Amino acid sequence: MPGPLSHIKVLDLSRVLAGPWSTQMLGDMGAEVIKIEKPGVGDDTRAWGPPFSKNPDGSRGDAAYFHSTNRNKSSLFIDITTEVGQKQVTQLAKECDILVENFKVGGLKKYGLDYDSLSAVNPGLIYCSITGFGQTGPYASRAGYDFMIQAMGGMMSITGEADENGGGPQKVGVAIADVMTGMYATIGILGALAHRDKTGEGQYIDLALLDCQIAMLANHTSNYLIGGKIPKRHGNEHVSIVPYQTFKTKDGDMVLAIGNDSQFASFSKLLEKSWHTDSDFQTNAARVKNRNRLISKIKSIMTSRTTANWIALLEESTIPCGPVNNLEQILSDPHVVERGLVGEIAGNDGDTVPIIKNPINYSKTPMEYTKTPPKLKP
Repeated sequence: MPGPLSHIKVLDLSRVLAGPWSTQMLGDMGAEVIKIEKPGVGDDTRAWGPPFSKNPDGSRGDAAYFHSTNRNKSSLFIDITTEVGQKQVTQLAKECDILVENFKVGGLKKYGLDYDSLSAVNPGLIYCSITGFGQTGPYASRAGYDFMIQAMGGMMSITGEADENGGGPQKVGVAIADVMTGMYATIGILGALAHRDKTGEGQYIDLALLDCQIAMLANHTSNYLIGGKIPKRHGNEHVSIVPYQTFKTKDGDMVLAIGNDSQFASFSKLLEKSWHTDSDFQTNAARVKNRNRLISKIKSIMTSRTTANWIALLEESTIPCGPVNNLEQILSDPHVVERGLVGEIAGNDGDTVPIIKNPINYSKTPMEYTKTPPKLKP
């Protein structure tokens, strides 16, 4: 069956990551996505390499970064600074259900491509603007980039080793503010589509990287709002659960993720210890309070076996654990292979592009992978 959004048409005026991540999601669901790019240059991420793909003739293609977020799209190279280009985009907007853009605040108004202008010709248009700081507020005019948003938004204050261990603020290894903003954009757009189905009305969506970064801090912001304490960095330890962290083994590293007292009791018995009956360790609250003493005891034991040995032993007692994998290890893992997460798309010009498939698995309207990321045209 066709995808759940096969009746939807998307105009993508975004570039780099947050916006394209959202429109790729919509494309995976079957929407027709038309990406507007600057002639001769295209999306900035086409040049964000190496590594670069190779064209069938052996010439250098686009950066792998571009490939990660622009499948299932067509591309039109239009100069929106010209009157002709503005008319072309306006005509496309008349025919589309959704428009996604990430220009600076007010950046499209001078071209007549802002929400007020385009909703006048298409009242049902859902128009999503993604900026660093939103359409209002004292920072609205500032440009926003993932790294600085992770810093400003609190993510780096809770990521990295503790100060006493020689640590400092650390960004997440993926552009998490951009990716999560793309996810929030997709959710917002789907909600606006549901509203339009009932009323026929389109609407404007104001989405800020900073807002999304703060919102995704989850329990950390809740802990602060309720408890009043500024959270600190704990490295790979969990602020509220013990033991829930990485441990050195005989040949590497692994994660022990004990989430409740019953699991801890099983762990204690497996090691032939009486920790689960000790009032200092019996409950999670007690383990958090006496974290350092308990973790020291566990560390001295974990180095006695290999990671594989520990995982086999722990899984027999249904104690949550796992190895610290690199990408080669996890992408070749039998479970991931059977889930079919790694795939490829065959292009019309004979090239094949490897992809990580969308993790959403519909039972009736499966995701579609029909278009390789569009080539850069002169």
